[in-house]
Amino acid sequence: MPKQILKAHKVRLYPNEEQQVFFAKSFGCTCFIWNRMLSDKIDHYNEHKTELKNTPAQYKKEFEWLKEVDSLALANVQQNLRAAYSAFFKNGTGFPKFKKKGHRDSYTTNNQKGTVAITDDTVKLPKIGHIKAKFPAKIKGLIKSATVSKGPTGKYFVSLLVETIVEPLLKTHSRIGIDLGLTDFIVLSDGSKVANPKFLSRLQHKLAREQKILAKRRAVAKANQRKLSESRNYQKQKVKVAKVYERITNCRKDFLHKLSFNLIKNHDVIAIEDLNVKGMVKNRKLSKAISDSSWSTFTTMLNYKAEWYGKTLVKIDRWYPSSKTCSGCGHLLTKAELPLQVRSWNCPSCLQSNDRDINASINILNEGLRLATLKTVGATGLA
Repeated sequence: MPKQILKAHKVRLYPNEEQQVFFAKSFGCTCFIWNRMLSDKIDHYNEHKTELKNTPAQYKKEFEWLKEVDSLALANVQQNLRAAYSAFFKNGTGFPKFKKKGHRDSYTTNNQKGTVAITDDTVKLPKIGHIKAKFPAKIKGLIKSATVSKGPTGKYFVSLLVETIVEPLLKTHSRIGIDLGLTDFIVLSDGSKVANPKFLSRLQHKLAREQKILAKRRAVAKANQRKLSESRNYQKQKVKVAKVYERITNCRKDFLHKLSFNLIKNHDVIAIEDLNVKGMVKNRKLSKAISDSSWSTFTTMLNYKAEWYGKTLVKIDRWYPSSKTCSGCGHLLTKAELPLQVRSWNCPSCLQSNDRDINASINILNEGLRLATLKTVGATGLA
């Protein structure tokens, strides 16, 4: 059956000078109201030990320039701050941090009776009207909200959250296990492998060269006692460094989106490890390679795409010994018997020859099917 989902579409904007000024004001006002409301909340809690229920409207009398921007943008700041502040006390998550102007500039507004709309080559936003835009794909559905942002390279984007309908993909009756790696990005239980593109490593030389020039420009500016914000050469070089990072990010996202959709399209059940990536990146020798692989992003993409298109994603416990277990007979080796550098081994029990990664992916699939069966039986029993 068709499913109703919320899908975000990122669209490149080409604002004129007047529209750029409006965006700058909006970024500044949302940053200011977040910091001011957070500061007042902290002061109020320190004095009264209760949460202050402040709103942006309370500050508009003192700071009249807040009226120049979209009121819904300020209202969304209030909601986000309230959620972050409450989550800290209820769930123990990180305490809200103060925002810095010029760092991840963005604001969010809502669609109220057509205040956010699109045409063939423009996006309409509240208090600013139509802005020239370039759409990567056709957008279908009801627009719920829009988040305008400015990247480090100076490019403007709007992320449109759309309520739309997706059709489930055809069933293939195929099941696959996935072992995540560094040499090969993924190894599948059918024996196929996808090489790790290593986008950061590819552009590492160029990135290092641009960063070296940036460091020299910083040293020159400080030697001449100029602020970095006033040094044109430093700012130009800063954009060049940001463009290298932008290329790495775009290439990586494109690769992950295509690979995840291809797996969802061709398989009904996908089993994958639930890795502790945060803990793994603490390994200094492997942290850069693990971060470059973006396993968490890949798993997240598989998760929501499986939900969208009617497929099943099963996550295996991170402590399951998939590499040390023989997929033929189930014999389990110790850590000393199978160190990390050993990539193939013969089972001492059934004498089966095992490729370390393929063997792991087969075990992940078998364990995933076992867990999927338990969930189905449990759901049937409850019903």
